[in-house]
Amino acid sequence: MSETKCIVTPLLAADAVILFAGGIVLIKRDNPPFAGCYALPGGFVEVGETVEAAAIREAREETGLAVDLLGLVGIYSNPHRDPRGHVVSAAFLAQGRGELSAGSDARMAEVVALKSLPPLAFDHDKIISDALSLAKRKEFDISREKQQSS
Repeated sequence: MSETKCIVTPLLAADAVILFAGGIVLIKRDNPPFAGCYALPGGFVEVGETVEAAAIREAREETGLAVDLLGLVGIYSNPHRDPRGHVVSAAFLAQGRGELSAGSDARMAEVVALKSLPPLAFDHDKIISDALSLAKRKEFDISREKQQSS
C-alpha cells in the first residue's frame, strides 16, 4: 500500500503600492480579515499567473486604475503576517493611470497623502515604508499632483 503525501505550502499574493494624484492609493477591505480596514490593493495569485500580472489585475479590480509596475519592493514572508495562514506576498511599486473607483472586494478606494496614512491591515505599513525607500533610491517622483489619464 503506497502512502500519499500531502505537500502544504504557503499561499502566494501580490500587493501594489500605487502612486497616484500626489499620494498612495489605499482600499478599505470589504471582507475578513481586517474588514473595514485600510490596506494596499492586492490579492492572491491565480494558477498560471505571474506575480506581476496578479499585481496589475488586483490593482485594476480593486481600484479601477491601470498601473505600470516600477519595481519590486520586496517579498514579505513572515508566517504570521496574515491571520488566515502563511501567505507570502510580492509587493510592487506602481504608477496609477485612469479614474479611481472601488471594485471587487474593496469597500472604497482613495488617495491618501503620505503624511496622513491611517493604520493599515497586515504588514502594509512596512511595505509602504520599503516602497518609499525604493522610490527615493530610484528617484521616482512620489509627489505628483496631477492625476494620470489612461
